[in-house]
Amino acid sequence: MKVSREVKTAILVLSGIVLLVFLFNYLKGENLFESPDTYYTEFDYNALSSSSPVTVKGNNVGKIKNIKYDYNTGKTRVEFTVDDQLHFSKLSKIRLYKTGLMGGNALAIVISTEGEQAKPGDFLESEVEDDLVSSLTKNFSGVSDNLDSTLKTADSLLINLNGIVADESEDGLKNAIAELNATMKSFKAVSYSVNALVKKNDEKLSSVLGNVDSITKNLSAITSDLQNVKFSKTVAELDKTLASVNALMTSIQNGDGTIGKLLKDEGLYDHLEAASQEMEELIRDIKLHPARYRRILSKKEIPYTPPEEDDQNN
Repeated sequence: MKVSREVKTAILVLSGIVLLVFLFNYLKGENLFESPDTYYTEFDYNALSSSSPVTVKGNNVGKIKNIKYDYNTGKTRVEFTVDDQLHFSKLSKIRLYKTGLMGGNALAIVISTEGEQAKPGDFLESEVEDDLVSSLTKNFSGVSDNLDSTLKTADSLLINLNGIVADESEDGLKNAIAELNATMKSFKAVSYSVNALVKKNDEKLSSVLGNVDSITKNLSAITSDLQNVKFSKTVAELDKTLASVNALMTSIQNGDGTIGKLLKDEGLYDHLEAASQEMEELIRDIKLHPARYRRILSKKEIPYTPPEEDDQNN
């Protein structure tokens, strides 16, 4: 059977068309030989396009199939497909997020393993992830108020500083610079004087520093000696001595011993007082009548002579 040239041409054209469609869909990320699963979700607004990817942890696993507005709910209904090898539960969520500051949006499947496994045609809950630009836009009002308050404060500060440094004369700034220059010259002169003084008394300062070093060493040696002293033993001996003194004072207080008896025995005190009075009378009598005691004090034996009546009367 001979095939005509027209039939060959038709087969070649149809093959080219099929190949073109396959390549076009392949470039779009769709494989005609695979059987992807279709799922649905909804958003309050549309921020997607037909070329937006569907990802799991940053990996492309599907694509947007259809986007349409639902007139009954007032939301955007999104139909998307994923690879049939991907398994997740109905509790998984579809997250709308930005792929970059200058890029578009994409869908991410936040996979959950809890609950019943999702099947093609199921509806999944959605959520929207706040990006950096959205967060800044929401907080811009507060930032703007704070910035406005800061600028007003800075403006007031500059006005006050301007009032402090303002000089009505034309040469105010020149005078200030001249005074500052004079101050710096004075400080320089004082610095030179101090340097000259230090240089002139270099030896004395060295000697003083040497003496201070020697004193420090002596103090360190004294401190070491004090540390080596057995303070505990000294304190123990002092405590023992104080205990002995305390016992002695207690004995005296109780009237024990000679000193205690002298202090506590009233009869002994009375006898001593009487003896003292008699001794005083004897000494007075010796002074008044020494002749009576001449016989006792003389080395020679002198017979006793009774006193005269006059003497007795006296």
